[in-house]
Amino acid sequence: MNVKKWFHHHEHDNVQEGAITPIHYTNPYLIGLLLGFVLLATFVIMGRGMGASGVLSTVVAVTVEKVSPASVEGNNFYMGYLGDGESNPLKNWLMFEVIGIVIGGFISGAIAGRNKLVIEKGPRITNKKRLLFAFIGGSLMGFGAKMARGCTSGQGLTGGALLSVGGWAFMIAVFAGAYAFAYFVRRQWT
Repeated sequence: MNVKKWFHHHEHDNVQEGAITPIHYTNPYLIGLLLGFVLLATFVIMGRGMGASGVLSTVVAVTVEKVSPASVEGNNFYMGYLGDGESNPLKNWLMFEVIGIVIGGFISGAIAGRNKLVIEKGPRITNKKRLLFAFIGGSLMGFGAKMARGCTSGQGLTGGALLSVGGWAFMIAVFAGAYAFAYFVRRQWT
């Protein structure tokens, strides 16, 4: 029994050497359905939805508390992530969720044979410029997640599942912004 065949969706991917299209190793509709079940399970088991951006804020708050405890005292932002002091904030279930995402991503990549150190880019962009754009894009997403008070999984998936106006507005803005900006960066990939 070949487990890789379970996850392979497109037989025609990367038939030519140097093709830019990624290897699709699973059916996106199946994964969407499974993600919905995972979201439902988090509501049933944990009593709340998914989210990941709070983990970074928790790590920052714990680090600042260790380095400069005076900076944390009376700071509502940091205190919101440090809790009441009774339990270690790094034992929050979201921390374990993010660790599970990293481990699951590694396992998925191993099954598909995609665990390689590669900079995916188009032929018209240098490695340095691609990494710079990735850093800028990731920074903007992180800033946007903080401003929106949630990341794509927290605002979009959980907020959308709860029919939150903010969650739906967030996802509409993400897709509209991506489509609007794609026109300007598409030449980097073709």
